[in-house]
Amino acid sequence: MAQIYETDEEIERVLLIGVALDDNDEAESSLDELAELAKTAGAVTVGRLIQPREYFHPATYIGKGKLEEVRLMADELDATGIICDDELTPAQLRNLEDVLNLKIMDRTMVILDIFASRANTSEGKIQVEMAQLKYRMTRLSGLGTTLSRLGGGIGTRGPGEKKIETDRRLIRDRISRLNAQLKEIENHREIQRQKRSDSTIPVAAIVGYTNAGKSTLLNKLTNAGVLSEDKLFATLDPTTRVLKLPNTDKVLLTDTVGFIRKLPHNLIEAFKSTLEEAKYADIIIHVVDSVHPDMDRQIAAVYETLDELQVGDKPVITLFNKTDLAGNAETIKDMRAKCSMRVSAKTGEGIDEFLDELGKILRENRIHINRCFKYQDAGRIQLIREFGTLISEEYTQDGIEVEAYVPKEIYDKL
Repeated sequence: MAQIYETDEEIERVLLIGVALDDNDEAESSLDELAELAKTAGAVTVGRLIQPREYFHPATYIGKGKLEEVRLMADELDATGIICDDELTPAQLRNLEDVLNLKIMDRTMVILDIFASRANTSEGKIQVEMAQLKYRMTRLSGLGTTLSRLGGGIGTRGPGEKKIETDRRLIRDRISRLNAQLKEIENHREIQRQKRSDSTIPVAAIVGYTNAGKSTLLNKLTNAGVLSEDKLFATLDPTTRVLKLPNTDKVLLTDTVGFIRKLPHNLIEAFKSTLEEAKYADIIIHVVDSVHPDMDRQIAAVYETLDELQVGDKPVITLFNKTDLAGNAETIKDMRAKCSMRVSAKTGEGIDEFLDELGKILRENRIHINRCFKYQDAGRIQLIREFGTLISEEYTQDGIEVEAYVPKEIYDKL
């Protein structure tokens, strides 16, 4: 009888380490988030430690005294790896591995790993691989024996171990080829954007912190069927759907990848074409997890990323989501938004009010007309029906009396 072998990947048991440079509360909440990231990546957190310091230790991230404490804690809790809450330098990575003799990871490696497992489109896969290669190219000397010892788990998804172990020249060649492929995709995306721009249908980009409920909102509004899970970075590839407002206006809704504190720079660079959906949108819909204890810092992180992308002064509607979980919470506002409101993307509470407000803001960018069209020009009214909002239409002896809101481009054609 043939022997059956267990092939399930062993679950990694990790210790989380953070450094509190000034605000210990922020370090605690950042480590809470790191625990969520580790869970999403498939690891179990068995312990955590924060060291208050004036600066990161240049050689070992935390002080040498704390290293001994970490080593003992790892032995006691039977940890198989360490995750640091900040991006490590190659020297820090190598030194920590030498002292602790464990698999060492940082926040960036975990985020890249999650992205690698979530990318479904060719564009997403190329973007992730490019970010991973750029990150690892600078760390080839720092990875030491880690690679030969990994076997599986966090940090091994994506390009794969063999690619990582090649020299820098081969990695640079691979990055060049990926860049060329990405440029083709970006050109295609630019053509799509131009077509959307030519159609005069306004575009709204849904942005927000990861797991705030963006995909749930898109599904609620358009039946998009986008994967919606209670996990960080459940959605990686952007989705665009048409939404018909109650006043018959149409708007294109685009879901974007979730933002996060300490988002790796390489990832922002690689995903710029995707994230720039917000830059070219007419309006920003900012979804906030209103029941998250760190809500204010999450809002700040979103605006920080939007500023980095030079999104500019687009009108913002902030939706404080998950009111079904919040109960009778006090009124909250986003001071940078044009308007704020409470909604539940899950139950639909507040969605009608949001759609009314979205319609009002879109109308502000349109021209109000009150005009009589001669019967031989009746075909022009079809343009209004297709691209504008027809309020009233009355047939008279002199022609067709029309009241409507139209985009500037259509107004010029009328």
